[in-house]
Amino acid sequence: MVGIGPRIKEYFLSYGLKKVMVDEFLANYFKDAGYADVELYKTPLGHRVVVYAEYPGRLIGRGGVILKKVATIMQTRFGLENVNITVSPVTDPELNARVVAFRIVRALEKGIPFRRVIMFMIRRVMEAGAIGVEITISGKLRGERAAYEKLKAGKVYKAGDPVDYIIDRAVAKALLKPGIFGVEVVIVKPGIRLPDQVEIKEIPQAEIDKLKQDLGVGS
Repeated sequence: MVGIGPRIKEYFLSYGLKKVMVDEFLANYFKDAGYADVELYKTPLGHRVVVYAEYPGRLIGRGGVILKKVATIMQTRFGLENVNITVSPVTDPELNARVVAFRIVRALEKGIPFRRVIMFMIRRVMEAGAIGVEITISGKLRGERAAYEKLKAGKVYKAGDPVDYIIDRAVAKALLKPGIFGVEVVIVKPGIRLPDQVEIKEIPQAEIDKLKQDLGVGS
């Protein structure tokens, strides 16, 4: 087996670091736009950036003014060359953990009680077809001492290899008068075969009759 050369390793490490930095930047500044994720592509002409958001218009701005500022920041702060940004809407926002987390943050910052927010979001996620959802809010919920509230619905998997591909997890922060509230959302995505899923196969009646005949069992 041929090993990966040092230049290739360096490229992937550099790409991963840049993606994380860009992702954190967008998440911090565009939670009101329902920012969800970003993809980076290196092209012969520079870098192509695809941003996914619940409300693309809030990220683009009137006449693309906000998008132009974002492109400039990506070039100066993160070293991306000739940035071309595309903003796309999120598919199934109720099943995207980051979108849901930012929805909760916006609701908390508007003064809506945290328990009501959790119950409402859980219902929306489950109605969208999720296998399970767990939402945790931590901070000074009822007084000066920090506490947390955790509610879930459906099946939520916490361990094992399948967690890597069936779980969508996101963390966000809300700045309120009592302090910073942490929000964690875990969604078990639908349409994926689960490790404990069992399918019952129905045997055709003809096969049952033949088996009875071979065993000499009467009908």
